[in-house]
Amino acid sequence: MKRIAGLLILAVAFLAPALMAQEEHGEVGVYADYTRLSHAGNANFWGPAASIGFNVNKWVQLEANMGYQPAQTVTFTGVTTSGTGTGTTVGTNSFTSNIRLLEGMFGPKFQVPAGPFKAFFELKGGFLNFNSSNKNGGAVGFANAVNNITSGDTNGVFYPGAGVELGMRHGIGIRAEVGDLMYFDNGANHNLKFMIGPTLRW
Repeated sequence: MKRIAGLLILAVAFLAPALMAQEEHGEVGVYADYTRLSHAGNANFWGPAASIGFNVNKWVQLEANMGYQPAQTVTFTGVTTSGTGTGTTVGTNSFTSNIRLLEGMFGPKFQVPAGPFKAFFELKGGFLNFNSSNKNGGAVGFANAVNNITSGDTNGVFYPGAGVELGMRHGIGIRAEVGDLMYFDNGANHNLKFMIGPTLRW
């Protein structure tokens, strides 16, 4: 009897991690979100982003994310003509673009878990909205961008990306990913995207 009890205890001890893994429903995360907008002189846009994913199984999640990058300062080189002759002067000027990016995407995330380390790639579709209002970059600017999704400059998006999650042994870790934020406006426009931040399994 003691031998059977000991075997049951050992079996529970070995199966507990697997049972806990089956109870996980998904992940939530918040990130620093970087987009390099190629058609704005490779301007660098930074902002917050968040995601939520629901497990289909241990290999696949369905994930939705939203990111907002407020207005950034864009540096450009301008050519000016002086006088009535042909002489020109070239100068570098800085200005605030007043362009804000709001994106929303949804799609499958394919993952390979290996203990506290997880590699993944994802294929998502969604939208990218360009907002050029004079609202500030805080909550008012974000609300204005959301209101302009249906009436503003909104483009379809396809996003292939890949990344890693580290330190997930206790349900909390760091996620980093990179991908191509491809929006469609007179053809496909490719833009580098990078995100990093904490993620939590639930």
